[in-house]
Amino acid sequence: MTSPMKDFAHQRRQRLIGIALMCCAVGLFACLDTIAKYLNTQLDTMQVAWARYAAALAVTALASNPLKIPTVARTSRLDLQIVRGLLLAASTVGNFLALRWMQLDEVLSIIFTFPFIVAIASIPLLGERIGWRRWSAILFGFGGVLLITRPGFEKVNPAALFSLGATTCYGFYAVMTRIVSRYDSNQTSLFYNNAVGTAVLLPVMPFVWQTPGSWFITLLLVVIGVLGAVGHFCLISGHKLAPASVLSPFVYTQLIWVVILGYLVFGHVPTGWTMAGASIVVGSGLYLLYRERKLGRQTTSEGVVEGPLE
Repeated sequence: MTSPMKDFAHQRRQRLIGIALMCCAVGLFACLDTIAKYLNTQLDTMQVAWARYAAALAVTALASNPLKIPTVARTSRLDLQIVRGLLLAASTVGNFLALRWMQLDEVLSIIFTFPFIVAIASIPLLGERIGWRRWSAILFGFGGVLLITRPGFEKVNPAALFSLGATTCYGFYAVMTRIVSRYDSNQTSLFYNNAVGTAVLLPVMPFVWQTPGSWFITLLLVVIGVLGAVGHFCLISGHKLAPASVLSPFVYTQLIWVVILGYLVFGHVPTGWTMAGASIVVGSGLYLLYRERKLGRQTTSEGVVEGPLE
């Protein structure tokens, strides 16, 4: 195998690993959102959001303590890390507020529009190009989301504005993650995620703090931090290996987790619309994976693929 072919095979493996990490991340985020929705019935939403970051900061410190490993807190782009942290914190608060009044599938139907934000922002910020096949797959998957939420959109819940704001922030956060991965390690980015979120929400705590009513609630507050830390480590690692425009469509796999968790925790039974839409969403994700594999086998006479992967 020639060197160009080896390089392309390596790039292809990296992208597939990045896709797998994205699927793992959104599965963990589905669990996090489910627990957060439950905690919203017990505590103030801002307290739940702060606990998510504070617990995550404590958990990650066990593995990479900046006091013992100073390089963890050293960043080449402090400005980008702070902006990323603020975007993620705003996204989390908006998402948790929406979950207080809306069902999981309703919130996700809005969140699932974030690949469009990522795709559009990736063009000027990352210099990426998106082929028509990937655009078609994204639109096809979004059509499946509309099928799932069709009954719920007859009367839009005002809380959807929180979710829309959260989605916009998250889309730009995803693009910023790709940019900052060129300068800092995964551990550094994860540290600033949690540190900025904890710091920016801390001043609100004296006004909303409620002592958890049981050890179980306290445990759940810790668990959402663990899920957030591990989930974002997978997300950051995935963006380091593959372009945001490749990874973003696979956020749709979160729908599978939400359907399962919604039934087990809240007793939400999927409707026929949900099953039909889920099939379309999953199908679009599988098609994108197929395109990755197919393009990996196509070579030119020079041994490499010409043009952008689609």
